[in-house]
Amino acid sequence: MIPPLLSVTDLCVHFPVRGGVLYQQTASVKAVDGVSLSIAPGETLGLVGESGCGKSTLGKAIVRLLKPTAGQIHFEHHDITHSRQAALRPLRRDFQMIFQDPGESLDPRMSVRAIIEEPFVIHRLGSRAERRTWVNELLDRVGLPASSAERYSFEFSGGQRQRIGIARALALKPKLIVCDEPVSALDVSVQSQILNLLVELQKDFGLSYLFIAHDLSVVKHVSDRVAVMYLGKIVELASATAIYQNPRHAYTQALLSAIPSHDPKVKRPTTLLEGDVPSPIDPPAGSAFGHRMSHPRYQETIGADLSLREISPQHWVAADPCSLSAADWALLNRG
Repeated sequence: MIPPLLSVTDLCVHFPVRGGVLYQQTASVKAVDGVSLSIAPGETLGLVGESGCGKSTLGKAIVRLLKPTAGQIHFEHHDITHSRQAALRPLRRDFQMIFQDPGESLDPRMSVRAIIEEPFVIHRLGSRAERRTWVNELLDRVGLPASSAERYSFEFSGGQRQRIGIARALALKPKLIVCDEPVSALDVSVQSQILNLLVELQKDFGLSYLFIAHDLSVVKHVSDRVAVMYLGKIVELASATAIYQNPRHAYTQALLSAIPSHDPKVKRPTTLLEGDVPSPIDPPAGSAFGHRMSHPRYQETIGADLSLREISPQHWVAADPCSLSAADWALLNRG
């Protein structure tokens, strides 16, 4: 069996909330609260959920842009959970990130050449002439002319800026790229171009992706497996086919029902979620989804183990009676 490229175990990222006269910590925002997942070489794991569920925080913690509060992150055979920046630097060549808003992630004071060349400079790779050649090759690979190198990022459209961001992420030939909603800020017509480019690059370079998005219709076309996240936790994890054809968690079902139909004549039942998402500062003691829906079985979940369990081969779902059908709950607890 091939070992995973990335393995995350019980990862937590909590942010302190401070207040009062002495500005002391009074609470914590539990943005990521006990997440476990893995990504195999060459695999794309889609990570979906509504805004504020902790997807981007998880992605940034995986590449160590944020410091985990607890848990473990293993990249290949390296435990990078608490590694210092000096120890992380050589490893950063193997994992990179594409950010949601290329307008914010690209320095407008730097030329495109300087932006893409910067990783080579930091890692002391190549001569000036070699770096110039590499930048031109990267621009060509993402579909931009070499003349783009002498311009600035603000001179380009959103889709072109995202291509520049992709070129920068590719510069050091990484094994894993965390794509943090890379198409959500782009026009629909441009989204498909960027998605197709990412798929082509994966085939050419053998890349692994953690593809973060809130739109399941986007994730469907690029993912091998899909993890559904709700209030800092993974509530369902399975192959993309299983998630889209046979979702088991009520939250996953609601997300899928919200995908617009391409045929206006086709009317599909829509699941409307009641209530509000609980606060990550003071999450419920039991099922967060059950609390939101005022489910009659919520009291049963207080203090219960709601971690993922395998309901069918390679299909994992939270053991939550508030979120499963009676048949699935019985199946999960058989024997």
